[in-house]
Amino acid sequence: MSRVHLIQHGAVFELRLDNPDKLNAFTRDMLDALDAHLGAVERDPSVRAVVVTAAPCKAFCAGADILAWGALSPRDFARHWVRDGHRVFDRLARLSKPTVAALGAHAFGGGLEFAACCDARVMAPRATIALPEASIGIVPGWSGTQRLTRLIGEPAVKEMALFGRRISAERCLALGFVAEIAEDATASAFAIAEKATHASPRAIEVAKAMIHAGAGEDSAAMIETLGSGMVGATDDREEGVAAFRDKRKPDFTGA
Repeated sequence: MSRVHLIQHGAVFELRLDNPDKLNAFTRDMLDALDAHLGAVERDPSVRAVVVTAAPCKAFCAGADILAWGALSPRDFARHWVRDGHRVFDRLARLSKPTVAALGAHAFGGGLEFAACCDARVMAPRATIALPEASIGIVPGWSGTQRLTRLIGEPAVKEMALFGRRISAERCLALGFVAEIAEDATASAFAIAEKATHASPRAIEVAKAMIHAGAGEDSAAMIETLGSGMVGATDDREEGVAAFRDKRKPDFTGA
C-alpha cells in the first residue's frame, strides 16, 4: 500500500503523506514514491501548484522512521539513506511548480526539512517545529543545517539542533518561515496555491528560478536553466537543430 499519494484538485495537486501509525515518518518506500510523484508533477503541464499535506495525527511528519534506518551500517546510512533522502528533498525544493506545505501538526527532524523544501508554509496554531536528532545520536541529514539555516537563520536552527528546543507557530510566523497561522492549515494552503493558477505558469517558473539563484538554492543549476531557457527560445536554436538534422552548416542570424 502506497503511503504517499498524489491527488488532483483541478489545477492544484495534493502530495499527501499517509503513514499516521508512525506519525507520518518517512520509510524507504515513501522516499521512492515521493521521488516518482515529483517526477510526474514536473512533467505534467496541467499541474499549476502543489499542496503538501499529511494524514491527520499528532504530527505533520515526525521525520524518518528509525526502524527504516537504525539497522543500516554507517556506510549504507550515509551513502543511501542520507544521500537518497537529500536527493529526493532537493527535487521537491527545485520543482518548477509553486509548492505550499500545510503543517496541521508538529514537524520534527526530516518532517521539518521536508516542509522547508516548499515555497510557502501554513501552520496550525498549536503546531511546533524541532530538530531532535541529537537526542538519538545523529544530526540533521536532509538539509536541516543548510536550507533551514538560510530560511530562518543560524540562531533559531542552533536552538533546535543543539539545545532541543521547539519553536512555536507564532515564532515561525515572526521568523518568516510560515506565511500564516490557520486553524485549518490545509484549507489555507489550498487558498494560497489556488492564487498561482491565475498567473502565468512560465512567469512563475522563471521567477522561482531567479529567486533560488539569488538565495543560493543550487544557483549553478538555476543560472544554467535560465540561460538555457533564453537560448532555447531563439531562432538560432531552431536553425542549429535543423542544420544538424539536414547535415549542413548552420546559418545563425542572432534572432
